[in-house]
Parts: sequence; structure tokens; C-alpha cells
Amino acid sequence: MTHPWRSYVALGDSFTEGLEDHYPDGEPRGWADRLAQTLADRCGEDVRYANLAIRGRLLGPILAEQLEPAIALRPDLVSLVGGGNDLLRPSADPDVMAADLDAAVTRLRKAGIDVLLGTGVDTRDAGLLSMTRKKTAVFNTNLFTIAQRQGVHILNLWGLRSLHDWQVWADDRLHLNDLGHERACQAALVGLGLPPDRPDWDEPLPPAASRSRRERWESDVTWSRDHLLPWLGRRVRRTSSGASRVPKQPRYRVVAPAGAIAP
Repeated sequence: MTHPWRSYVALGDSFTEGLEDHYPDGEPRGWADRLAQTLADRCGEDVRYANLAIRGRLLGPILAEQLEPAIALRPDLVSLVGGGNDLLRPSADPDVMAADLDAAVTRLRKAGIDVLLGTGVDTRDAGLLSMTRKKTAVFNTNLFTIAQRQGVHILNLWGLRSLHDWQVWADDRLHLNDLGHERACQAALVGLGLPPDRPDWDEPLPPAASRSRRERWESDVTWSRDHLLPWLGRRVRRTSSGASRVPKQPRYRVVAPAGAIAP
């Protein structure tokens, strides 16, 4: 099944930058890179692709810094996934966030650009992160309303059942690993009205080997030391993991269909 998109720009934070899913050289890959490749494969033509995402960005800076440069590239398709970093903060207002996102979508649609929005993840089984679940649900409900009213697509991460399995998450328990990003890419295809690459794309993974109580305790201690405490430290210092970073791919690069022979 082909599609009309020959240029694609991705906006967002660490999720769209592709943290914890790596190319062989160690650079971040992620669901958006995977989607760009799949779009090229599906149409059998080159697709121009840019990725303006920067890790750690709140929704406001994403819109302020990335929206107009994306429109200037005049793409056929923009993915706009943000708000996850906001929802980790007690002061976050999901209705205000959704209103800001609605205005950005209006700007994109007036420019003749198709849009793919992304929901927040269901944190029901995510330990400390479960405290964000109610706000995320309100935010997501607003996103579906925006999508219906403005005629845009939805990457439904909330409904992605495989994300309830810790096997698709990185050691930091905050970012997806390569398995998770591959699943998110499949969900993006479905959200765009395209068939997934495989019919079992959202089926549960084979169960992981069970761990003893001591192994679970040691894992929690390591996670707290290596990930939770540094994250809390950044919150106290009001710094971001993306401070001083630039967009991942600010200009178009050509993504050729897999198997195409370079000129």
C-alpha cells in the first residue's frame, strides 16, 4: 500500500530523537527514523526526512523552536509528539498543553501539511510514573478531539499493548529500547492508515525469564543510582538533558528505499 508523503519532518523530544535505539555507530535511531525508511520502502521512491527533536524539551519549547523551521521545510507530513516531559511535573496542566498543541496543528494544517500527533503512554504499570496517568489520560482525550476536528492522524501510544512489557523499555525505565521503537513505528503506520509490516505487531512478547526477589531489588537499586537520582538532580538544578543540544537532523536528508542502488 503506497502513500502520498515524499517529505517528512519529525518534531519532539527524546522519544522522537530516538534515545536508547541505536545505529551501529551509536547514534540514536528511533521510531521516526524507522518510519521515514518504511515510507520510502512503501512508495519505492526517495523520501526527504528531517528530525528537529531535542531530548529533554518541554512542549512549549518544542513548539517555539521547532514548529516554524518545520513549516519552512514545506513537508508533506509532520509528526508532532511532545508533552511527556511536562506531565512529569506536578504543575503541568494538560488542558493548557492541548490548547497550545491545537494552535500548532492549526498552523500546520493551514500550511497544507498532514500531521501525525502522538499520545502519552499508559503508565498504569510503571511504578512511580503511574502518578501521571490521570493527567496523561486528560491530555490524550484532548488529542483525539483535536485529531477528529482538524483531520489529523494519531500515533496511539496509550493503546499500544506491548508497551506494558518492560522488555521494550531501556534500563532507565523512561525511554523505549530498539524493540519498543520498532513497535512504535508500527503503531505510527497504523495511525497513518497504512498496514503494519506484520500482523502480530502489537501482540505480547514471549514472557521474560523470571527473576528472584534479590535480583529485582538489585535492579531497583541500580536504577535509582544510575537514573532516578541524576534525573532528580537535574530537576533541583532546573537543567535539562538537552541543554545546549541542537536538532538531530535540521536539514533534509534523502532516505532511499531499501535495496536501492546509490547513483
